[in-house]
Amino acid sequence: MLVARSLRCYVFLLLYKKHLLSRLEDIKAKIKVLPNKPGVYQYFDSTDKIIYVGKAKDLKKRVSSYFNKNLDSGKTRILVKQIVEIKYIVVDTEFDALLLENNLIKKYQPKYNIQLKDDKTYPWICIKKEPFPRVFSTRRMVRDGSKYYGPYPNVKVINTLVSLVRDVYPLRTCTLDLSANKIAEGKHKVCLEYHLGNCKAPCIGEDSVDSYGEYISNIEHILKGNLGAVIRSLKSIMQEYAEDLKFEDAQNVKTKIETIEKYRAKSTVVSPTIHQVDVVTVVHDEKRAYVNYLVINNGAVIHGYTAEVKKKLNESSSSIVSFVLPELRERFQSLSKEILVEEAMDFEVEGASFFTPQRGDKRALLDLSARNAKFYRLERVKQEKLVHPERHSDRIMEQIRVDFRLQEKPVHIECFDNSNIQGEHAVSACVVFRNAKPSKRDYRNFNIKTVVGADDFASMEEAVYRRYKRMLDENQPLPQLIVIDGGKGQLSASLKALVDLGIRGQVAIVGIAKKLEEIFFPGDSLPIYIDKRSESLKVIQHMRNEAHRFGITHHRNKRSKAALTSEITQIKGVGRKTHEDLMRAFKTVSGIQDASEEELIKVVGKARARVIRTYFS
Repeated sequence: MLVARSLRCYVFLLLYKKHLLSRLEDIKAKIKVLPNKPGVYQYFDSTDKIIYVGKAKDLKKRVSSYFNKNLDSGKTRILVKQIVEIKYIVVDTEFDALLLENNLIKKYQPKYNIQLKDDKTYPWICIKKEPFPRVFSTRRMVRDGSKYYGPYPNVKVINTLVSLVRDVYPLRTCTLDLSANKIAEGKHKVCLEYHLGNCKAPCIGEDSVDSYGEYISNIEHILKGNLGAVIRSLKSIMQEYAEDLKFEDAQNVKTKIETIEKYRAKSTVVSPTIHQVDVVTVVHDEKRAYVNYLVINNGAVIHGYTAEVKKKLNESSSSIVSFVLPELRERFQSLSKEILVEEAMDFEVEGASFFTPQRGDKRALLDLSARNAKFYRLERVKQEKLVHPERHSDRIMEQIRVDFRLQEKPVHIECFDNSNIQGEHAVSACVVFRNAKPSKRDYRNFNIKTVVGADDFASMEEAVYRRYKRMLDENQPLPQLIVIDGGKGQLSASLKALVDLGIRGQVAIVGIAKKLEEIFFPGDSLPIYIDKRSESLKVIQHMRNEAHRFGITHHRNKRSKAALTSEITQIKGVGRKTHEDLMRAFKTVSGIQDASEEELIKVVGKARARVIRTYFS
């Protein structure tokens, strides 16, 4: 029976290997006929489902790279194993490939493609195509010839702008038909807005088409960020009113200028000499990337937006920007010919070029964008902690499990650190994390008893042995992971303690070395390096820092107590009991020193009081 089963397994493996070789030969044959042209390629799995869409300057070179080189990413290796069919679309330019790739990803949402985590409709400011146009915010774009400015991802910004233009210009808000013949018929009546002074009543012919058109022209300048032209125009009008002795009208115009100036002061970022520039920065964590996009016009940020992207194959910053940027430029109708980035991009954008400034106002814009991306990421993390704290902890523990090669989720982790000065007052600290958070009531300190001199390895061995000897004696559950602050030496000493207790293999143990944050595993001669952005590494660093803080505090207290004790006990006739009585009565050495002989007599008697006074005099 066993022989027959083994034979069937062997035949299955042979057939499967033959199938893989056949699939690989088919794919290589298809790659040979791929053109050396820009385009988009699509990978299909055995169910004829698209699992990945990519773009390329050279289709043949890009697709070949998946099958001709050693792939660093484990996710990419898994992707390649699932590829059964390859299809492609040739386009004229790389920019066309960018747009096509973006549309295909949004349409099919392939399993291994990054995805833009945002499908919301953002508001626009509409200047309606009608006689005496209205200006209002809307989320619905109607193709009727009206002008739309935006979109604005921040509702506060759009409300501020709409409020600004209505404060400065007397615009109508009604939906009346204000065509010339309707006004001539005289059927309209003024509304409350006219009596409040917010509208000049074009409905009854009180406001002319030309003057209203001037309002709209200035409003368009404001929405485009050209505030300087609007201010110059208003200052000219104010001067004319002043020369005609119309001081009240001049004051009204001055108030409008001050309103726009106040808005510009809040909008201006670096320098009004910077014209039409886009700024793009990226911040990563393990599973997501956050792309901040700013549109600058005349030194003011007229649009600011952060896109959250779900990563699938450990994509680079360049590939993420190439996915997001075309859609953002189209969404915000950017015509900027210069795009500021933190690092070189390996793709091109039609009609624009990338630039990486090293200093000056443009560098300050990049820094501003990067800060916004980091703040957005931190805000998302905080929201997740508040809304789903258990999900946040579970995700971190799962990441620790993967990074540290654990068999089970590390709900309980302990970390050890030593503190001493040339072997004096040696202590060891143990801190405990449960569900990736500190459990301070479980922290423990160990006064090293069996080690003479400065022997960090022996001190660590003693602390680890005593900790888990007691846990075993009291039938307490062991942690899933032990972290040792130190390199291979401290790790080996701790491992010896586990061997002596007979629990080697029952609990995972690693060492973390400072400076390069190297992670050492038992039996491995070389360390591993975990991504510096990884949440699992941040938890381990937090534990290490907590152990150091907790241990050094205990060490200092012990050292201070020993110093006080040695100074008092040097006095002839003062032993441990007398020392305790003195400290209880006077609290400190200085308190004992300042006490009068009568006060000392009440505590230790006349003979000892006289000796103590003589010692301190």
